[in-house]
Amino acid sequence: MGLKFRLIVMSFLQYAIWGAWLISLGAYLGGNLKFEGFQIGSFFATMGIASLFMPAIMGIIADRWIPAQKLLGICHILAAGFLVFAAPQTEYGSLYPLILLSVMFYMPTIALSNSVAYNALTKGGMSTVKDFPPIRVWGTVGFIVSMIAVDLLGFANSANQLYMSAAIGFVLGIYSFTLPNCDIKTDSSKKSWIDHLGLRAFTLFKQKKMAIFFIFSMMLGMSLQITNAFANDYLTNFFGSNPVYKGTFGVEHANILISLSQASETLCILLIPFVLKKFGIKKVMLISMVAWVLRFGLLGLGNPGGGVWMLVLSMIVYGVAFDFFNISGSLFVENETDSSIRSSAQGVFMIMTNGFGAFIGSYVAGWVVDFAGWPNSWFVFAGYSLLVAAVFALVFKYKHDPTKFEKVSH
Repeated sequence: MGLKFRLIVMSFLQYAIWGAWLISLGAYLGGNLKFEGFQIGSFFATMGIASLFMPAIMGIIADRWIPAQKLLGICHILAAGFLVFAAPQTEYGSLYPLILLSVMFYMPTIALSNSVAYNALTKGGMSTVKDFPPIRVWGTVGFIVSMIAVDLLGFANSANQLYMSAAIGFVLGIYSFTLPNCDIKTDSSKKSWIDHLGLRAFTLFKQKKMAIFFIFSMMLGMSLQITNAFANDYLTNFFGSNPVYKGTFGVEHANILISLSQASETLCILLIPFVLKKFGIKKVMLISMVAWVLRFGLLGLGNPGGGVWMLVLSMIVYGVAFDFFNISGSLFVENETDSSIRSSAQGVFMIMTNGFGAFIGSYVAGWVVDFAGWPNSWFVFAGYSLLVAAVFALVFKYKHDPTKFEKVSH
């Protein structure tokens, strides 16, 4: 089995785990369990809580004590175990803490799987910028396959989605132990207490360029959690309660409609090596921000009836909105940091996007939904994204060097 194929399998399973519940959980919580918007937001905020410290901690452990591929397996097995216990729960007080514990161990695996892939490609003499995106795109394929399977199996409005996610998690947990070994850093000559604790990645905030980049990554992370938490609930429950739209494809198969977003991702990921080299990270991030404005605006204007074309267009735009900051941002961090802090630097990126971004975004979005209602909330989110884009264009100063995206990673 070739190296790239082994990494493709890892990527496929990594995101199939997430795709089994990330998009459909909101509809299950708001529909079957009758949770309020703020409560639904709190479940998606678990990703933010976990990402505030778990990716960084696991990144440090992977850099200094346990090889990243083994830690990846341990985390997946633990995350899957907590999902099994969470699935039968129907009360907020018992379901929430188990989802939180599962997410605590799942979120670090996103950065860890990136590190495992970067390490393997580098050792194999390949380029992370050119060879990683075609591997990562299979993660999105896994996400889509999982989403559609959940929809067609009738799991979108039941706890079976959690059982399905757990099953995939156990498979990847075991498979991770077979992946190429990642070296740990055992250099005892380092004198700094920061180095000894594995916290050197946090010194990236001393660089103005990196500090601003991380802050705006957090702001874009807020946008991501909004659609994760509420897009399915919006289509299934808001439009489903209106007799005009009851029975339409968008209401009955919201997961499949939303899966167009991930299908768009697969194409956009393949564009990343070109756009990063051609335009640089600042312009790529700005394109992402404008795409978020369109994503939210079209969701607010569209409907599953005559306005379904706007919903479809919103799903297509999502690929640009997500990939041009998430995947490009990860590659930017990889190219701007030393290999000795590869895992922990990716962990810091995760803290800002899926940590502070997810935590703040999920709770604020839940409050906005309860206060402004649908579809007005989408226009509030679109205005926010436009403001972020305008400020980013003014304050982020970066001179693009195309050669950085041609070389093999450090």
